[in-house]
Amino acid sequence: MSAKTLRKEPLNLIIAGVGGQGNVLLSAFIGTALLNEGFVVSVADTFGVSQRGGSVASHIKISKKALYSSVTLEGKADVILGMEPVETLRALAEFGNPQVVVIANPRPVYPSGGIPYPDLDELKELIIKFSSQTRFIRATEEALKMGDPLYANMVLLGSLVGADLLPISRETMIPILEERFPGSLFDSNIKAFNRGIELG
Repeated sequence: MSAKTLRKEPLNLIIAGVGGQGNVLLSAFIGTALLNEGFVVSVADTFGVSQRGGSVASHIKISKKALYSSVTLEGKADVILGMEPVETLRALAEFGNPQVVVIANPRPVYPSGGIPYPDLDELKELIIKFSSQTRFIRATEEALKMGDPLYANMVLLGSLVGADLLPISRETMIPILEERFPGSLFDSNIKAFNRGIELG
């Protein structure tokens, strides 16, 4: 997708994960980048029972001409960025449709309290089944290679930009990341972001 164009009006992006994974930070980065490119953007973050460890979904609605209600309607997602497999499937179940594209981190975040976690292979099969296109990006594994699992969200951000599903580019994101991550923090985060672009 070339900069300044949308393949659909409006374009609906959902970032699905659990509290503590960085959904809200990613939605802020993406929203700012889109605003800088001249788009009309609405962002809404919905939280589950517990902010850390509970479901978090960030809804980003992108338009060239109008401000729409933030929250995505049932079955109307165009892109889902899944930070965790169960939450990716949960978002697909509510907002998916035959055309939705999914980028997902296949690394589970296991619930506390001994609650059983679904079979990972079955989860991945269902995610593939209910989307038109799925890319599994091993963001946590890539982040661990860099020394910190927290870089997983930057890997996922890079993979979303690299997949060319949104009208933003690496060049759009760089100044935003520079402002958020000063000094050496920028170096490590841009490395994770660039790795995501390669994988995307």
